[in-house]
Amino acid sequence: MRGLLIRHKDVCKMDLFDKRFLFVIGKGGVGKTTVAASLGLAAAKRGKRTLIAMTNVKERLSRKLGSAPIGDDIVSIRENLDAVNMTPEKALEEYGMMILKIRALYETLFENRYAKAFIRGTPGIDAWSMLGKAYFHAVGHGKDGIGDYDLVILDTPATGHGLDMIRMPMVITAIAPSGLLSREASRALELFRDPQRGGAVVVTLPEDMPTNETLELQTALRDELRIPIQSVVVNQTLKPLFGSEIREEIQSFPAKLDASSPLATLGRAGRVRSMREAVQAESLERLKAGTTAPMLRLPRLFTPDIGPAQIEALSHAFQ
Repeated sequence: MRGLLIRHKDVCKMDLFDKRFLFVIGKGGVGKTTVAASLGLAAAKRGKRTLIAMTNVKERLSRKLGSAPIGDDIVSIRENLDAVNMTPEKALEEYGMMILKIRALYETLFENRYAKAFIRGTPGIDAWSMLGKAYFHAVGHGKDGIGDYDLVILDTPATGHGLDMIRMPMVITAIAPSGLLSREASRALELFRDPQRGGAVVVTLPEDMPTNETLELQTALRDELRIPIQSVVVNQTLKPLFGSEIREEIQSFPAKLDASSPLATLGRAGRVRSMREAVQAESLERLKAGTTAPMLRLPRLFTPDIGPAQIEALSHAFQ
């Protein structure tokens, strides 16, 4: 399967494994979890203590990695690779304990009914509790920036909700009074915006709508949020069978055949494949023109499901 992996001819060396925190973000259905799993496995094989963090989603990562079900407690997948499916309530408790350290202080601030009602009613607190927990696993306490993991990979919600989550530190620093919450949000924002330590891996498909959304997403990340784009991963790319010079002929071929011809089915299949390749080529050109980050292509795997063997094969693309 390793031979199926395709790299963009202009891709430069990606230092993703030198980062401490990466958002994996993209339109729903483009394969973000597959990319997060492949990248996480590659990092673990490099000896990086890696955490893949999901955000209260329908959990599919365990099937891809061949592990026990992944809930809101951290699960060990293999050496150097852990995963968690965060829930807002559990994440808020754990994040609160991470920054306060003292259980009695946490209970005083977070568990009395008035404070709890206020916190739960604060817009965006669910998103921040999960984002804050994930970020804290990357950096921990202190100026040295040493957390529980060398690399935290956050498998974000789909584009719109994912951007809203990434915006939370900006919102908090803009409206929250000076204090612990504001300081933590500012510290998180510093990590996310530091090209040496953080950034985003944008996932897309070589199709019209995902390409359009990916170009808009990159603009939002770059211009509004100032999050460095470390890589654009184009998932499910096809290996071209037809050159651009014969695509038109291939697409017109079925019309020249009698419906009863034994070549009719083959002709229709060739036409569909040629059309998909044309859309893919156009999408890749648009992505290349609108992207300054390294671009990596992962192949379309013609399997009924993506499991550990497929993730293992895809992980080689990141090494």
